[in-house]
Amino acid sequence: MKKITIAIDGYSSCGKSTMAKDLAKEIGYIYVDTGAMYRSVALYAMRHHLFLEDGSVDTDNLEKEMPNIHISFKLNPDTQTPDCYLNGELVEKEIRTLEVSNHVSPIAAIPFVRKALVAQQQKMGEAKGIVMDGRDIGTTVFPHAELKVFVTASSQVRAQRRYDELKAKGMAADFDAILKNVEERDYIDTHREVSPLKKADDALILDNSNMTIPQQKEWLMQHYQTAITQK
Repeated sequence: MKKITIAIDGYSSCGKSTMAKDLAKEIGYIYVDTGAMYRSVALYAMRHHLFLEDGSVDTDNLEKEMPNIHISFKLNPDTQTPDCYLNGELVEKEIRTLEVSNHVSPIAAIPFVRKALVAQQQKMGEAKGIVMDGRDIGTTVFPHAELKVFVTASSQVRAQRRYDELKAKGMAADFDAILKNVEERDYIDTHREVSPLKKADDALILDNSNMTIPQQKEWLMQHYQTAITQK
């Protein structure tokens, strides 16, 4: 059976990562969470005081630091999904905080950051058999992916999902702050100059506002089966 590249793009807190992880596990593909990569750079920048008082990024010093930022993924034997490591440190929990969420979009909008991470992502996908999710996978990273999906949901639904996720992990959560973050990230992601979030012309739209996880899985599997049978 031929292996393909699967690109899943969409807005923040749409459940893209969970969806992509589950699909990769089901079909035996490698999963790469590109959002975790940008979150890791944001975490590094926060730890090294590369955000200025007005919230902007100290781009000159961040560019100098980029060669020192190494991001990798290792399979978690308990969850059977990849965990994100920053310079050898497991940061899966640290990069999911609201504080990092509030800093990630400005980082992701910086051209030299995107260039460095896109190059890493493209290298990861050279052998195909990969599921990757993010903001520009179908438009920039893998424009020739055999299956492209663009995921969307209302901002209220996405904020509630993020709130529930944080509470389930025992982390502090404020719905209004999360909704504000979701809406701000939407604006930044869709208006940045380099690789803005947008649907690829040949991407399938999945609005999962009112879908259950099993319904999403069934939808994805149907389109995966169709993609692998096409020439």
